[in-house]
Amino acid sequence: MNETRDVVVAGAGPVGLMLACELRLAGVDVLVVERLTEPDSTIKAGAINVPTAQALGRRGLVPELRAAHEAALARMGRMFAGAAVPTAPRRTPAGAHFAGIMLWADNVDSEDPAFADLGPAAEYRFLDQQTIEAVLARRAADLGVPVRRGVELTGFDDDGVGVTVDCGGHTVRAGWLVGCDGGRSTVRKLAGFEFPGLDPEITGRQALVEMTGAENLPLGWHTTPTGIFVNGPQPGRILTVELDGPPADRTNPVTAGELEDSFERVTGVKVQISTVVSATRFTDNTRQVPDYRRGRILLAGDAAHVHSPFGGQGLNLGIGDAVNLGWKLAAVIRGRSPEALLDTYTRERHPIGAWVLDWTRAQIALMRTDPRSRALRAVTTELLDTPAATTQVVKKLTGVLHRYDLGSGDPLVGTATPDFALSDGTSVSDHFADGHGVLLDPTDSPALRARVEPWADRIRIVTAKSAQPREPQALLIRPDGIVAWTSAEPHELEQASSTWFGSPA
Repeated sequence: MNETRDVVVAGAGPVGLMLACELRLAGVDVLVVERLTEPDSTIKAGAINVPTAQALGRRGLVPELRAAHEAALARMGRMFAGAAVPTAPRRTPAGAHFAGIMLWADNVDSEDPAFADLGPAAEYRFLDQQTIEAVLARRAADLGVPVRRGVELTGFDDDGVGVTVDCGGHTVRAGWLVGCDGGRSTVRKLAGFEFPGLDPEITGRQALVEMTGAENLPLGWHTTPTGIFVNGPQPGRILTVELDGPPADRTNPVTAGELEDSFERVTGVKVQISTVVSATRFTDNTRQVPDYRRGRILLAGDAAHVHSPFGGQGLNLGIGDAVNLGWKLAAVIRGRSPEALLDTYTRERHPIGAWVLDWTRAQIALMRTDPRSRALRAVTTELLDTPAATTQVVKKLTGVLHRYDLGSGDPLVGTATPDFALSDGTSVSDHFADGHGVLLDPTDSPALRARVEPWADRIRIVTAKSAQPREPQALLIRPDGIVAWTSAEPHELEQASSTWFGSPA
């Protein structure tokens, strides 16, 4: 046996890197192994949602998010500046769509309480998957996380006490193995997880290309008699959706000819593609494991759930898994919490995944080209072009409605903590950089401090008040930014501390 680790993470994409960073921040000895020798440059997700931005912001990454976001806006600005003059009055997109039906900013009720106190990180969401992966790779290096590329996990044995992992002939003995190795996960298959769901019925193609012939096509998402196409939002980015079944082969490289043919079938416009910078095929294969844990094997990201990319939820769903799992697994490894804490991982994340699967399935139904589906699409388009519907769908897609059921009747418990400015010049999110929990106590109550004192090594006490006039309220907040207790339930503070932070020191 060559080496020992607390955790082996299979996969060095954004999910695996985020999980490894969370574990290392909590003092866990983690190793990441990745089959690819270089980061995957294939065009994928183009934006992140609010919970993902907030999670990165809590770990002190707002400056990197801001710089990358501004660069992305500059790229989009160049494309929109050169776009053909639209035939209808221009409306500002809300940054989201449903089944390719554009949602418009003038329909969004910005005063809705769900959009309040999201914090500075929530402003920086036009970040593609490669950017997020690069940010997390730098953070992993700063934290000292070893990431071994060109190493393929070929097998493992979970003996109930630990996991012996075969990494291409190199054996690692670990306490836990987490599969973050994508939709075709080797870890999931070898561990025997069930993966029920629906077979695909579409072929999607997304690419970043250099081309001519599309200069007069409108930007954004558009429906045609034969499918759906997208032009933009950055120069050379195209996407087509055809509802004639899944591709015969998803492994061969996507060629310029294949993209030209698909584009012509969907748009009726013949383009010439001189360079394929990046291209991929995708389907609406929709599956989810019933339980994200099996013994000492856990899954996160696409290894646990796959779906079509519509709504841009895949990357976000995986980052949410990693942020939820990391601090819990670390608490178990360090002996602070029982293994039962890991049961809350599936209990909290599975419903969010199931929601995403349902919403992607619904979007496929609205993309079909038969007369009944097109009639339904027309009705849905009309309904979505209203303030109430647009606001609700934008709230769902941006993730601001995410809530875990923690067994409390308080509506704030189970949601992301409000991120408002504090009287000491910080914001609430600034106090999570070290991965601790936080007791936000603007009343500076000796009684509250006494109740959490046994967990002083895991809970940071912040007594600064809000910088804006508001009713002071004490909050106990988990390391992942989720509110676990409010002062509306004073007698539950010690129980909440014990549940989420383990045995007292």
